[in-house]
Parts: sequence; C-alpha cells; structure tokens
Amino acid sequence: MNRTKGDEEEYWNSSKFKAFTFDDEDDELSQLKESKRAVNSLRDFVDDDDDDDDLERVSWSGEPVGSISWSIKETASNSGSNHEREQLKNRNNFSSYTQLPKPASTYSLSSIFRGRTRPGSFQSLSDALSDTPAKSYAPELGRPKGEYRDYSNDWSPSDTVRRLRKGKDKLQLLEEAVSMHDGNVITAVLIFLKRTLSKEILFRELEVRQVALRHLIHFLKEIGDQKLLLDLFRFLDRTEELALTHYREHLNIQDPEKRKEFLKTCIGLPFSAEDSAHIQDHYTLLERQIIIEANDRHLESAGQTEIFRKHPRKASILNMPLVTTLFYSCFYHYTEAEGTFSSPVNLKKTFKIPEKQYVLTALAARAKLRAWHDVDALFTTKNWLGYTKKRAPIGFHRVVEILHKNSAPVQILQEYVNLVEDVDTKLNLATKFRCHDVVIDTCRDLKDRQQLLAYRSKVDKGSAEEEKIDAVLSSSQIRWKN
Repeated sequence: MNRTKGDEEEYWNSSKFKAFTFDDEDDELSQLKESKRAVNSLRDFVDDDDDDDDLERVSWSGEPVGSISWSIKETASNSGSNHEREQLKNRNNFSSYTQLPKPASTYSLSSIFRGRTRPGSFQSLSDALSDTPAKSYAPELGRPKGEYRDYSNDWSPSDTVRRLRKGKDKLQLLEEAVSMHDGNVITAVLIFLKRTLSKEILFRELEVRQVALRHLIHFLKEIGDQKLLLDLFRFLDRTEELALTHYREHLNIQDPEKRKEFLKTCIGLPFSAEDSAHIQDHYTLLERQIIIEANDRHLESAGQTEIFRKHPRKASILNMPLVTTLFYSCFYHYTEAEGTFSSPVNLKKTFKIPEKQYVLTALAARAKLRAWHDVDALFTTKNWLGYTKKRAPIGFHRVVEILHKNSAPVQILQEYVNLVEDVDTKLNLATKFRCHDVVIDTCRDLKDRQQLLAYRSKVDKGSAEEEKIDAVLSSSQIRWKN
C-alpha cells in the first residue's frame, strides 16, 4: 500500500486510542486513590480531638456500634470489599475504558461529620470540610456489648446492690428508703448495711438517723441478735436498755441452777429502781422454787403425804410466775408455818403480794380442793372486841362466782350471796345460781309482790320453794307496794 508523505505522518501521529497521562482527571481509579489519601489525612485530625464529650460513637454508616443492624451491614460491606479487591487485582492495565464497579459500601467522608451517606459517590476533602455539621460524630471500632447496656433497665436488684460500693451511696440509699416511709424497704436496706459496713460506721451513722435506728433495734430484737444489740446500746450509752437486753438472755438458759447464777449477775446492772426490785424478786423466787421443787419431788416419790397421793403434781414449779407459785403453795402447803419457804404467808410477805391478789389466789386454790372450812376462815375476821365478821376485799360477788365455778353446794352459795350488799346484784346472782331462799326473802323485804309472783313460775311445782312463796304471798302482815 502506497502512502503519501502526508498520510504517513498522520497515520503515525494519530490513533483511536488515548495515550496514558498522569493528569487524567476522568480515571475513577485515581479518584479512588485520592479519596483514600484524604481519609488517611483525616486520622490525625480525628485522633487529636480531645473533646470526647460531643462525639457520638457510631460506625461509618452512622449506625450505633454494637447494634444488630450494624453487625449485618458490617458483614455485607466486608463481603463487597473483598469482591472489589478481587476485580481490581485481575486488571492488567490501566488503559482499559471498562467502567470500574461501584463499591458496595455506601461510606463517604461526609458521613464522618454528618452521620449520613451519599450512595455511589466519593467526596473530596474540601467538599467534606465545607459542609457545616449539625452534630459531630467520630468512627469507633466495636466495643464490648456490656458497655452499651441500658443500666436503668438491665440492672437486676442484686446488680444494683453490688454496685453500691461506696459508703456515701449506701447512706443515700438508706435516706431514700426512710423518705418512702416503708418499713419493709428500710429493714431491707438496714440488713444490707449491716452486712457491708463495720459496726462502728453503722452505729455512728444511725445515731443521727433515729427512724432507721429504731427499725434496726426492733429488727435485732426480732431475730434475737443479742450480741449486736448489746454493742449498739453500749455505743449509744443507753445503760438501762443495755441492762434489760442483757437480762433477756436468761430466757435462753434452760438449766435452773445456771439461770439462777445468771440472774445473780444481773442484780448489779444499771436498772431503774423499780426494775432493780423486779430483778431481785426474780432471783429470790427462782431460788425458792428450786428448794420447793426438790423437797416436793422427794415427798411425792415417797408417797407418804396425803395431798400428793390424792392430787399428784401435773407440772414442775420451776420458772413459773409468782402468782402460779402462790397458787401452788396454797394448794399443797396451805397449812404450813410461816417460817418455811413453801408457806403461802411467807411468799406473801417476802414478795409483798397485795391482799386482794392473795385472797383471790387462796380462794381459787382452796375451793378447787373443796376445803370450805378454809374458805370460810379466809373471810372471817375479828374486831378488837372479839366479834367476828365476814369481809371480802375482792367483793362477795366475786366470791360467789368462784365458788359456783368450783361446784360449791347451794347452802355455801346462799350464805355468800346474802353477803352481797347491792340488792339488784344480789337478786341477779340468786336468780342465776338458783338460790331460791335468797330470792324469796329479798322480794319479801322489798315488798315486791309482782316480782315474787313472776319468780313463782320458775320454781318446780309442788316444791318446798313454791309452798314458801305461797305462804309469803298470803301473809296479812306484809303491806305490798304493788
């Protein structure tokens, strides 16, 4: 083929292919490298920023790190980036005009500052910096899931308690419980403080918090923690409460001899005057009971005493109250001389038992034995002229009720019903316990014909009481008032 010189020169200086140049602005691979360099240049800018308070920790896509959506997108973007790198690796020259595949990731430089993406495009550094951010964000690698937990919702009660490490927080918790006025909450917090604070700190802080202090004292009494309660009263310098708490420990001692020795140590404690007298009486009473119990056990086992043969003892006298001990003595040792420890009169004088209490207890004991002569002697007194008179410090109406309870004969009941001074009370008792003679005589003395007629219908037909009523009603010597 023959070419002219002009054609030859045009052939060699022209081509349908474009030659490679370093300032090719349309090459997308160059844009990719430029964007990568811009991102790397931002690292110093982001790392040197000390104001961490305004940064929200998000991923490149604006998603909170650690969330489910973040994990899914991160997996997808990693898969897409791997595929892109494989394609770039297989390219052999830069002169191909085949369009580069768009990256699967939608990250852009502006997402660093605005928290959003612009799909399918990359921005230069100048474009990214020219945008005015509404809120600053910073990229961050994945963090432990526990650091993103919502503490207000995810904490269990045990987690909350374990996180209260500081004493100040514990006391604030106590003050909040007190302000709620809920005793159960206050007690629960006090149990926690009791287990986590030293005694000295706990006592010192509760000294200025009287409501919580009262709850703690009540709680310790309920659970029987005497040792801590004694330490608390000792710290508060409450000597009387300290002594009473120490005294309560005798309830845990079962052996009578050991309990007696313990009570002896309580006599010198700083009680009030009244309480000191009670402690002394308690020690003396237990000492007497030990002596009486040993003696009566011996008499009962020997079988030589009639009272123990007819009425065997049902229980031991040890650790019984004073009134029970007095009843026991009136039942088994009523006739003993005053000089013996088991004598009722001796107990009365030793422990200064009031007259009413003594008469009431002795009456119940002797009536139970149906010892009516002793009952009569109990209420019979003599004046300075030698005249006898019946007197009951508890009132004869009480005497009648106790005698009826112990199945006293009608003759005994009528005798004591007649001694009741109040007429209405006398009539009520006589009617209630069917003391017919007392009712008839009282109605006759009151000249109350109608009441006597009404009572006539309550007695048996043809009985001696009916005949007596008819004789009174037909008497011409009585001037009836109705």
